[in-house]
Amino acid sequence: MDDAGIIQLYWDRNEQAIKATSDQYGRYCRAIAKNILSSDEDAEECVNDTYLSAWNAIPPHRPEQLSTFLGRITRNLSFNRYRHDRAEKRGGGEMALILDELTDCVSDTDTVEQAIDRQELGRAVNAFVRGLPTAKRSIFVRRYWYADAVSTIAEDCGMRPGAVSKALERTRTQLKAYLTERGFTL
Repeated sequence: MDDAGIIQLYWDRNEQAIKATSDQYGRYCRAIAKNILSSDEDAEECVNDTYLSAWNAIPPHRPEQLSTFLGRITRNLSFNRYRHDRAEKRGGGEMALILDELTDCVSDTDTVEQAIDRQELGRAVNAFVRGLPTAKRSIFVRRYWYADAVSTIAEDCGMRPGAVSKALERTRTQLKAYLTERGFTL
C-alpha cells in the first residue's frame, strides 16, 4: 500500500492504518529506535508509541512524506526514553558519544534568547546539511539523525572507521563555523 492509502486509512479512522504502517515502516522505525536505545524491548515500545502518536496526529495533520513523519516521531520518542532512562545514571553507549560529539556545535543549555532562536537554528542546520556533498551528507545524517555507529557507516560506505570519524569531525567543525558566521552563539 502506498503512503497516500495509509494516510487515508488514518483519516477514515480505520484501524488497518496501524497494520499498514507497521508492514511498510516497522523495520525503519525499529532501526531508528534501536540505534538510539540499544534495547530491542525499549525500541519496540517506542515503535508502538509511534503508531499511537501517528493515530492521534492524523487527522488533523496530513504528512507530506509519511516515512519522515514517522521517523521523526520515533526519533523524538526514543530520545525522550533515552533521557528518562539515564536521568539518574549516566552510562556510556553510542548515544552518549553522539551527543557528546555535537556539544561543541549546539549548546545543551538554552538562554531565553536561544530558545526563541531554536527554529532559526534548525533552519540553519538544515540549510548546512542540504549544502553538503552527497557522501558527506549521508555520513552526517546517518550518524546524527539515525544514530548509526561509525563502524556501520564505514562498512556500508567502504571506508575505514577512522576516515568516517575524521569526516564527521571536519563536518562538525564546518557546521560550527557556519553557525557562528550566522550569529549563533555556541
